Amino acid sequence: MDRIINKFVLLCAALMLPASLHAQDAPNMREITRVSTHMGTMTASFVQELDEGEPVTTLQFEPWQMLDDLFRDDIVLLMRHGPTDWSKRDASNVAPTDCANQRIMTSYGMARMRELGTLLAANEVRPGSIVVSEWCRNRQTLDNLMIGFERIDPDYANSIDVEVDPGMNLLLSLQGARDAVPLRERISSWEGDEKGPLLIITHFTNIDEVTNFHVYEGEILVIDPKRNNRVLGYLRLRSAEPDVGHFNDETIPEDAAGEVTY
Repeated sequence: MDRIINKFVLLCAALMLPASLHAQDAPNMREITRVSTHMGTMTASFVQELDEGEPVTTLQFEPWQMLDDLFRDDIVLLMRHGPTDWSKRDASNVAPTDCANQRIMTSYGMARMRELGTLLAANEVRPGSIVVSEWCRNRQTLDNLMIGFERIDPDYANSIDVEVDPGMNLLLSLQGARDAVPLRERISSWEGDEKGPLLIITHFTNIDEVTNFHVYEGEILVIDPKRNNRVLGYLRLRSAEPDVGHFNDETIPEDAAGEVTY
């Protein structure tokens, strides 16, 4: 629901630009705004129009009190894949890499993940390491995030470590992860890296098993391994919505073939 809000900038001008850019040649400016006692937003304004003419809107985070934690390199960003086409279910026992027979991202979802990557990078929330599930929708999420990151930092892909890990694969699937142990171990063992925090792109079921949080497609939980894997809060696009696959199962066509997987 849209609300009329009073916005005010809480960071000084020196912090409004990416550290690697000078003010005179910076392609973007960022603004972090407090919209309520508990919630904040991050935006990016561009001097030149982005490729494909895509708008960049608002990244929402909550609670406001975790703002400082977002810029630590020893946090874990635990993410569910981006928006997918729920008119198609995964075929029974589909292989994680069989994109033709599983639910994949929509063009809308891909655009939103490019937007998310742009907003994260513009606000200096840049992972130093990324671990991703083998499933096609997760790798599509990563590919589009990278496009967004590289809008801000063209050399970003060359500066980070990316790993495809079957241990992050979908739980409750015959060809998925056997349990959530690999995910828990990934989170618990992260000690930080000067290049940035760890981003894990996995699935609804895996995240629910580890955190008991129900996340939207494309939503990120911010986790602190130093505090017994405590969930500090979330990051997501302001446009993010509950998906019909988990938050409202009744809207999925009854004759859709395959499995309901997340």
